[in-house]
Amino acid sequence: MIKQDIVHHVIKRTGLPRTKAEAAVDTVFEGLKQALTTGERIELRGFGVFSVRARKTGIGRNPRTGTEVSISPGKAVRFKPGKELHSLENGSVPNN
Repeated sequence: MIKQDIVHHVIKRTGLPRTKAEAAVDTVFEGLKQALTTGERIELRGFGVFSVRARKTGIGRNPRTGTEVSISPGKAVRFKPGKELHSLENGSVPNN
């Protein structure tokens, strides 16, 4: 699924014109990006939780050459699925 698929779903469910639906989706994504940039936790009930965690320094290997590569510390976005997404793994269908 790509962003335009999400816009299409918004249009279908709400009847909004395409430009307004695109603006709404863009606004939501921008808000999510800004929250993650500031290190906030995003909890979407029934879907999951996005959080930013520190990534450790370490030493990795280049798979082609086998040489060691230093991995610098940083931050990574983590996603923990909610209960409804866990039920998808078990083969059950979510409620719509």
